[in-house]
Amino acid sequence: MTEAKSTGPRIAVLGAGVMGTGIATLAVGHGLPVTLVDVDPDVVAQAPGKVRAQLRLAQLTGRLARDRTPGELTATTELAAIAEATVVIEAVTELADLKSEVLRAAAAVVAPGTLLVSNTSAVPIDEQAAALERPQDLVGIHFMNPPYMIRTVEVIRGPRSGDAAVAATLDLLAALDRDGVVVGDGPGFVINRILQRMINEAARIVEDGIATPEQVDALFTGCLGHTTGPLATGDLIGLDNVADSLRVLAERTGDAGYQPCDLLLKKVADGHWGRKNGQGFHSYAAN
Repeated sequence: MTEAKSTGPRIAVLGAGVMGTGIATLAVGHGLPVTLVDVDPDVVAQAPGKVRAQLRLAQLTGRLARDRTPGELTATTELAAIAEATVVIEAVTELADLKSEVLRAAAAVVAPGTLLVSNTSAVPIDEQAAALERPQDLVGIHFMNPPYMIRTVEVIRGPRSGDAAVAATLDLLAALDRDGVVVGDGPGFVINRILQRMINEAARIVEDGIATPEQVDALFTGCLGHTTGPLATGDLIGLDNVADSLRVLAERTGDAGYQPCDLLLKKVADGHWGRKNGQGFHSYAAN
């Protein structure tokens, strides 16, 4: 397919997993050029196909326009390829030290003042900003999964996030046709401070034999009007990512309620991570 020549932001996405490819899909679907970086050559090789498939799905469901020429996608293992980016979005796994390391490395490649975004679900932004020479360049954006389907995102302004970075973040979201809700910093922010505990408690209810996963989710969808129940939501996020986020919350809040329950940890240990590999609290035969 022919790519669009864009005068908008030039986006670098670091990490080509579920969230990284989803964010890349959102951006190229709006005609923006994306450089997608991952350390694993096999992941890099598979990434363009995943982005194309997700873009087709988003267009078929009307979430992205069919008549817009997609932006150019470059997938690479070379961090130096992001040098001309005007926005860098970190989307690696939910490990605080790794996120800080990746952001620090990226900041050394791009021009000073380039917007740095952490797509984190739980790690405080100021904790990551401490690793940077220019902490004012860092803002958090918690994209929901899948990013190309869900319009609203959580924007986290850390104590050291500068006005220019926040303004650039809102410009980026406008280019991506997303609605940002700006909140303050803290472990889990708003969404995951509440959601991850709910998923953990739902798993604990199943562990205690009070209800099946199907019954738990049916009550949330039927009684409360949720689109998906907490365990189906956990499967969509990835139960391995849920466990990582819960550990972050437990460590930083000291609240034992965030300690991943035994059933959740067993699911992760058994490789039952949810939709991305076909089995979590529910089964996904199509995967």
